[in-house]
Amino acid sequence: MIKLIKSTFYKEKETKQKLAEYILRSDSLSMGEECKKFEKSFAAKQGRKYTVFVSSGSMANLVLIQSLINLNYLNKGDKVGASSLTWSTNIMPIIQLGLEPVIYDCELENLNVSKKILDKSSDINIKALFLTNALGFCADIEEIKKYCLKKNIILLEDNCESLGSKIDGKLLGNFGLASTFSTFVGHHLSTIEGGLICTDNEELYEMMLMVRAHGWDRNLPQASQVKWREKYGINDFYARYTFYALAYNARPTEIQGFLGNIQLEYWDKIVSKRAKNFKKINAIAKQNSDIIPLNLKHLEIISNFAVPVIFKSVELNKAYNKKFNEAGVETRPIIAGNIVDQPFFKNYSKNIFSCPNASLIKENGFYFGNNPDMTDAETELLCSLLKK
Repeated sequence: MIKLIKSTFYKEKETKQKLAEYILRSDSLSMGEECKKFEKSFAAKQGRKYTVFVSSGSMANLVLIQSLINLNYLNKGDKVGASSLTWSTNIMPIIQLGLEPVIYDCELENLNVSKKILDKSSDINIKALFLTNALGFCADIEEIKKYCLKKNIILLEDNCESLGSKIDGKLLGNFGLASTFSTFVGHHLSTIEGGLICTDNEELYEMMLMVRAHGWDRNLPQASQVKWREKYGINDFYARYTFYALAYNARPTEIQGFLGNIQLEYWDKIVSKRAKNFKKINAIAKQNSDIIPLNLKHLEIISNFAVPVIFKSVELNKAYNKKFNEAGVETRPIIAGNIVDQPFFKNYSKNIFSCPNASLIKENGFYFGNNPDMTDAETELLCSLLKK
């Protein structure tokens, strides 16, 4: 059986042993030094100034959007563009926090929003674009960045599925004002549950520190604590329970931080193996005339946790899906399909968005796992199943 998630961690046996020893010797397991170390190390590896570690990738999205509203970068009622092929909790914070989602279709050849698609709806006045770098891929993201700069649109990236992917020497997740990541067990780096937000903007970084934990100043640099306390006339005693901004409790634990620090050591190996697996599998898929080919030549490194295949008909999709399942390979829908078809979206958005490519991907495709523990025999099996 080739499962979508093969193991809890990369180097699972060693990681579990280290974790058990760490728990036994630790006095406290709430957010502390291990989390701080993980944040600094992740920021350095990703090439960003700041990282905020939170309890999940979904909370990373919520904390980011709330922080932008707290800073008046966004305001209630503003339109926020988002990808049609995405996860539910990319769209939910937009709706939950009083913003209006504007959904863009994706390209069949790379599963992502392109500048050409944005140009078709350029008359819609969006204040931000929350782009999903789906399954290790992107479209012409450099052109999208230029488009956003020209139109004064805040560009945000959901990079939960694309850690380590590169275009022209630059990691995905480094094109927008901020980017979110997931360290859920099925993603690239596992802390079981967890998420991160990266940015180079100090003001946004400090607001996210407050939004992560109740809206207090406890985790801010000392100079910033002084600034907030002086602004509202708060002394050090009452500052312990003074809350300055709308916030949540999205704190991770030291267990998650410790795991993150271990897994971060394997970043290069994990990305390299996933990229190698995908390259081999996709080369076979491209030879099959039943499958719609992907055009990913613009990407230098493709690092994903699952491999999508899109067929030229619904019937072919069903036939190949059955073939994979009978061979013991777990398959899933490609992300959430067309997000506008999801019940929650229909319940909360009255606008109609045409996303034919996302709908075709939903009806004609599935994905299967790609992980760094995959054996040569497993990749050979997957390749054989993709042959006509």
